[in-house]
Formats: sequence, structure tokens, C-alpha cells
Amino acid sequence: MQLQHHILLVEDDEAISEMVRSYLVKEGYQVESAFDGEAAEQAFRHKGPFDLVLLDQMLPQRSGMDILQCIRKSSLVPVLIVSAKDTDVDKALGLGFGADDYISKPFSMIELAARVKAAIRRAEYATGRSPSGETPDKKASVTLGGLTVDLNNFSVLKNGGEVKLTAKEFHILKLFMTHPGRVFTKAQIYGMVWEEEYYGDENVINVHMRRLREKIEDDPSHPEFIKTLWGIGYKLGESV
Repeated sequence: MQLQHHILLVEDDEAISEMVRSYLVKEGYQVESAFDGEAAEQAFRHKGPFDLVLLDQMLPQRSGMDILQCIRKSSLVPVLIVSAKDTDVDKALGLGFGADDYISKPFSMIELAARVKAAIRRAEYATGRSPSGETPDKKASVTLGGLTVDLNNFSVLKNGGEVKLTAKEFHILKLFMTHPGRVFTKAQIYGMVWEEEYYGDENVINVHMRRLREKIEDDPSHPEFIKTLWGIGYKLGESV
């Protein structure tokens, strides 16, 4: 039986919210609506888990970027930014804080539904789930540019040879390998891997990232797998 995906829709314009909600419900999704930042955070904490968040950027009480940062402290759920702001700066800001995609108003419902479906499908493949929501029996692995990461056995191969990683190094690599194209800040990496509040100690991330690069990169000084975006964070290299 096909699993009904659960979506959190955060939009302060009630007319737009109802239009989007009705369309997505007809497409087979279960939709929870929130109309301001505070309600969005409460819904995410207490009415989930969600398979995707549709997040307006300009909200009463708390901004969409603030809510996105709160979500990224504890979850990798796909987040699709929906906003009237359409500048490159706004797009970079949203994606830099961990959004998966960006769609500008006005938009067509067909395009929105396609973006939603694609984001959920990418997340399912990244976590090793089938479209029905079940975990396949076969071994889940991700291969990119000569690196193969076995998500079940915690092993890594580079060009067929074993790479020995510590637990933290493995989870950092897994984070990037299972979310290609996403930018992670140091705070997000720390929250996802260490599962603790980040207090700005960049040295911890820097040391682990340097050691990981020394093991997986041909030239750690010019990394191809995990790229640095100065002032923002890191992302998986596009060339791998």
C-alpha cells in the first residue's frame, strides 16, 4: 500500500495556503497548515514527522529563514522555500541555510507539485527507502565519483580499496553523500553529526573535515568531493 506523505505547509496568506493545501490533498498528500513562524515551529515539533516542508520566506512573528535554521538543527527533512523574493541573494541565502529547492511566486500548481514530488523522491532514495516508505532488504549504498559508501555496514571504498574512517568522519561523509547539492553550515554539520548544540567551536569541524579529506581526496588541499563555500559552509562537489 502506498504511504501517504505528510507535508507541513507554512504560508501566511490564507487564500494561497488553502489553494495549495487543496491541490496537494487531491494529489494524495496529507497536509498540515501553519500561518506564522511560531505556529510553524510548534507544528513541526508536535505534529510530525513530516516528509517535506513548504516554507514561505516572509512570515509574521518569525521569518522563514529562522524556522529553516530551527528545522536544520534536528532534521534533514526536505524544505522547499516558497517566496515572492526572487533575487540571487535570497536564493543563495535560502539554499545556504539548508533549503533543498526554491520556487518563486507566482507559481503554477503543476510546477509546485512536481517540485514536491521530486524533493520527496530524492530524500527517499538518499535514506534507502522505497517509494512505499519501506526500507529495501538489499544493502543500501551510495556511489559517487569513485567513492562507495555502504550505509548499513558503515564502510567506504575508494576506487575499490577500503578507506578506514572514524565514526564521526563516516557520518560527515554520509551526510554529504546522501544529500548532493545541499549546502551545510558548520553549525548544521555539528548538530546532525554530534547531535548537540553548536557553540561556535569551528576547530572541531575543521579538524574532522581535514582528516576526512586526507583519507578520501587525491589532493586534500584542492578537494573534489567536499567543497568549501567560504563564509557559508560545505557541499558535495559537482564534478564527482
